[in-house]
Amino acid sequence: MTDKIQVPRSTPGRYRPYPSYKDSGVEWLGKIPEYWKTLALKRICRLGYGDSLAADERRDGDFEVYGSNGPVGVHHRSNSLGPCLVVGRKGSFGKINYSQNPVFAIDTTFFIDSRYSSVDLRWLYFALTWLRLDSISKDSAIPGLDREDAYACFVPVCSVEEQREVASFLDRETAKIDALIEKKEQLIDLLQEKRTALITQAVTKGLDPTVPMKYSGVEWLGNIPEHWAIVSNKKLFEDSDIRSDYGDEELLTVSHLSGITRHSEKNVTMIEAESYEDYKICRAGELAINTMWAWMGALGMAKENGIVSPSYNVYALRTSFLDPRYYDYLCRTPLHIAELTRYSKGIWKSRLRLYPDGFFEISTPLPPINEQERIADQLDNAVRKIDGLLMTIRRALGCLKEYRTALISAAVTGKIDLREA
Repeated sequence: MTDKIQVPRSTPGRYRPYPSYKDSGVEWLGKIPEYWKTLALKRICRLGYGDSLAADERRDGDFEVYGSNGPVGVHHRSNSLGPCLVVGRKGSFGKINYSQNPVFAIDTTFFIDSRYSSVDLRWLYFALTWLRLDSISKDSAIPGLDREDAYACFVPVCSVEEQREVASFLDRETAKIDALIEKKEQLIDLLQEKRTALITQAVTKGLDPTVPMKYSGVEWLGNIPEHWAIVSNKKLFEDSDIRSDYGDEELLTVSHLSGITRHSEKNVTMIEAESYEDYKICRAGELAINTMWAWMGALGMAKENGIVSPSYNVYALRTSFLDPRYYDYLCRTPLHIAELTRYSKGIWKSRLRLYPDGFFEISTPLPPINEQERIADQLDNAVRKIDGLLMTIRRALGCLKEYRTALISAAVTGKIDLREA
């Protein structure tokens, strides 16, 4: 599968700069078009506080309820005019949402409508997006956006007529970029689904679709090849509870997607400053499970020696008839993760734990060892190709997002002249 990377034809480089510029008076902003102004945000708009509205107090109606991250429901009345901007104050603070219609902005947000600003609101949406208000936060238990800090930010301001031209240009061009971004994201989803389906099919049904099948006796597995066995984990694994003296071992963590990977030097340094006597040795080929997050797939067969934190259980193989690579693929399938969840104990999600007694009760489909090796070899090749494609698409996606940000910045700060665009 290939995907040709496309970029919009209109780039900042295609547009001419303004004929003349002047110093903005703000060091980080640099120069702006000669007849533009540099104004503090408090000079061009007011951030109105949203109102309290609990979920059980909302009544069905035609007005969307906006929280810091966007729409969260509907209500029978609004507290803003339309169009309006809703700015995250707590939670997803600094996030900018635009609505063409009146909304009910709740008390975790600020809002701006025509009563609170004389500038073009669509232009202001792009200007606030460029300002990155989500990078402004005071140190506190609950990070948030302080209104006075936002008011102190400087914005390059042109005439309302030109604001409309800038907004119209950015609406048109960002729509093209957003369509490409959506296409890339859909392709990523499809490739990830294909990756999961390939792995699940291979480790639960084998590589040969023509072999006779039998019922496994295990609900989550269903039918398996007739010559496969079903073995409980207690016959395949045993506790490996070797404590670490740290030595030269590096910290290993379980990634939800990639299995066990080497952690950063920063985190290794943090461990050195702690008491590490409860950390456990994890050898290559052993299984490490984060007991608190097993229900999200936080487990994997170690690909290198290292240590794991006390929240992990480590299990060594008891048999030579299990290929670690095969089991690593098996334990990442949605079916197996659902089984890990079923055998976990505690309060759902918040305190769910997979203890050894639960893990040992889980049944594992076991092909002959040579077939496990063939399955792992084929999956290694297939997954490597898919992961390579995913890397390429994610890189293109990153470039598109960077281009979108650069285009907004160039238009809002007057680096490109859009009066005749």
